[in-house]
Amino acid sequence: MGGDWSRYWRAGDRPLEAMHAHFTRHVYHRHSHDTYSFGMTEEGAQSFTCRGEARTSAAGMVMVFNPEDPHDGHATYEAGFTYRMVHIGPELIAEVLGEAAGGVAGLPLFPQPVLDDRGLAGLVGRLHSALVGDATVLLRDELLDSTVVEVVRRGARGVMSGARAARLAGGGRPELRTARMVRELLHDADDGRVSARDLAAAAGRSRFAVYRSFREAYGMAPSDYQRQLRLRTARRLLSQGYAAADAAAVTGFTDQAHLTRWFSRYYGITPGAYRKALTAGG
Repeated sequence: MGGDWSRYWRAGDRPLEAMHAHFTRHVYHRHSHDTYSFGMTEEGAQSFTCRGEARTSAAGMVMVFNPEDPHDGHATYEAGFTYRMVHIGPELIAEVLGEAAGGVAGLPLFPQPVLDDRGLAGLVGRLHSALVGDATVLLRDELLDSTVVEVVRRGARGVMSGARAARLAGGGRPELRTARMVRELLHDADDGRVSARDLAAAAGRSRFAVYRSFREAYGMAPSDYQRQLRLRTARRLLSQGYAAADAAAVTGFTDQAHLTRWFSRYYGITPGAYRKALTAGG
């Protein structure tokens, strides 16, 4: 299908986004999303690591990522891959499931990021097409409800609780409490100036212990997590109408080119394309 391309759509009134892309050369830097992400591979195959294991999603397979699931990605073969992805905020997932079941106890947990289920892939594809196409709002809502319920039915195993909840909250072993403390400091220190020494001093542990604990808990180095926080802030500013150059300045990137380079490595699109997507999404 030619060279790399990507198209993005964003809803204007709720946490719902969609991406359609074809990549041969693009390599995703390790990252995570603060949303649930449901995708289907249309053509080719893509390989990625998630939760410490190598994964491959070939044509007709479904990808399911929990919020904050670190992963990367690249084409498995030279011909590349084409895929569709829908990002849905946890609050919207909870709303859909609550209405479908009269209330749910917690958010769903997906233990496997790849499902070999062509029927489910077709449903995810139809939802994506409705979002980015000229479907009515009513049809979009119906497909969103049915897709979320079916993905959860076929792929979820319980809810986010127990060990995973402890990891996200920082409870449990001392290493997890260290990771949680470092995470909170990174969220608070949004100027990008916090150092490894600062993190070690705040945690009362060595720099190596801090790095190891954080990577074990969150699947990436503290510096990668810090950059991701800055990129998420840039996404929010872009959605509010900020120009890419202004978003770069606010979030501590050297210039617009610096922001664009990292934004593309994490999200597969440029800041400008992301900003324009809201107009298309309505």
